[in-house]
Amino acid sequence: MGTDQQTLPATLSTSFCGLRFNSPLVLLSGCVGFGEEYTRVAGFSNHDVGAICLKGTTLKPRLGNKPHRIYETPAGMLNAIGLQNPGVDHVVQKILPTLDFSETRFIANVSGSTVEEYAEVTRRFDDSPIDAMEINISCPNVKQGGVQFGNDPDMSARVVAACRKLTKKPLITKLSPNQTDIAENARRCIEAGSDALAVINTFVGMAIDPETRTPVIGNVQGGLSGPAIKPLALLKVYQVRQVAGPHGVPIIGQGGITTACDALEFLIAGAAAVGVGTALFYDPLVCKKLNAGIAEYLARHHIARVEDLVGTLDTGGQLLELSAAG
Repeated sequence: MGTDQQTLPATLSTSFCGLRFNSPLVLLSGCVGFGEEYTRVAGFSNHDVGAICLKGTTLKPRLGNKPHRIYETPAGMLNAIGLQNPGVDHVVQKILPTLDFSETRFIANVSGSTVEEYAEVTRRFDDSPIDAMEINISCPNVKQGGVQFGNDPDMSARVVAACRKLTKKPLITKLSPNQTDIAENARRCIEAGSDALAVINTFVGMAIDPETRTPVIGNVQGGLSGPAIKPLALLKVYQVRQVAGPHGVPIIGQGGITTACDALEFLIAGAAAVGVGTALFYDPLVCKKLNAGIAEYLARHHIARVEDLVGTLDTGGQLLELSAAG
């Protein structure tokens, strides 16, 4: 299965919610299916990443949205898959047994249309070998749930609280950037029992075909990801860090990371781990390059561990105006 875990520099190993990660890299939900797709790519190894977020999973199977579902944009892409998945029972009974949990950590992505569905999916994943769960309250391309949960702090907190009651596994709440005050939402999720935060999900966007004057995406709107959103995502991580940091709640920073420099910026801004998504579609082996670049930076600056870099941004004493977040 590729290179051995010990080939990674020791400085890349990091702790996240009590879990030991091989490196700070996390493969994001929806980009690697249910964890097996990239094992077929020559040169790819699960040992190169700290964790893999599995595809969004609902209580019952979903067919997803009608096509088109993906559209390339300048410096990014729109997607509106619509949470197509075989349902939680199939994932737990058929897919999880095929994954090698000795190679990396696996994180389930809990999705739903009601608070009760989120809770039930959490309960079923709790009775499985999954390492942690990501609560997907911010999917911008489903007609039920999704945005309405992620953009409302009260609803976000209700979902987190319901899931918290049903598991002791680490809960990671995936925050939406499409809201007025992401820091306030983060605070409410932490108070409801979230162990960590994923910052951010995709921005809502659309594309139009001028010739037909119709939306390109079958769902009309979709989630925008890729390098185009990186500066926006970086600020969101910094904003959430102001709330999460004092509580010791770690962040997975994500949004347009394609180079080691990108990953380092997110770590310095306050992310304890960094998510890789859109870049995988055009460079499946990008994680090796990211790991090498991060390790070189740590060595050059005589930094012993990734943890020692997290949240080290020097703003010259300037304070962030959290009320302007979003």
